[in-house]
Amino acid sequence: MIRIRRAKRDDASAIGRVHVETWQAAYAGLLPDAMLVGMSDVRQSAWWSRVLSDPGEARGVFVADDEDMGVVGFGSCGPARDLPEGLDGREVRVGEVYTLYVEPDFQNRGLGRRLLDALFRQLKAERCDTAILWMLAENPTRFFYEGLGGERVGERIDTLSGVDVEEIAYAWRSLTVPLVRRRLAAED
Repeated sequence: MIRIRRAKRDDASAIGRVHVETWQAAYAGLLPDAMLVGMSDVRQSAWWSRVLSDPGEARGVFVADDEDMGVVGFGSCGPARDLPEGLDGREVRVGEVYTLYVEPDFQNRGLGRRLLDALFRQLKAERCDTAILWMLAENPTRFFYEGLGGERVGERIDTLSGVDVEEIAYAWRSLTVPLVRRRLAAED
C-alpha cells in the first residue's frame, strides 16, 4: 500500500536519496556525467531538511510512502518563480510544480499522477488558478505531462554545471478537475 501524504522533517534523508537516484537515472545522457556522479545524498538531504524546517515551504512538499519501502517518490510546489512569456501572471494566480520524482522501480503505478494531483490541490488551496512546470526539453517524461493535459507554453535556456540546456514549460490552466479524472476521461 502506497499513500500520498504531506512530507515531514524526518523524511528529508529519504527525499534526498530519491532525489539523487532519480536524477541519476532520468538525466543520464541529458546532463553532464560529472554533475550526476557528484550528486550527494547527504547534501540533498541537508537541503531538504532546511526546506522541511520552514513551515511555509514544507506545506508544499508531498511524498509517496510505501508501507514496506518508505518514501519512493516526492514532489514540491509553491508560487511560480519564472513565468513563460506566453503566460500572464497578472490575470491569473500561477503556482509552480518545482519537483516531481518517483523511483524507477515504482514508476508506471500511478504515483506520479497522484503526487501531481496532491500538488495541484495544494496550489488550489493557496488560491492558484494555473500551474506551470519547467523540465528538460529532452526528458521523455514530457509525454507523461502531456497525457495529463499539460499544455506546452514556453521554453528557455538554463545553465547547469556550465552546460546550457533547453527547458520547456507546461501549464495547466485549470486546477479544478482532479488529474485522475482527466486521465480517465482522456482514455475513454
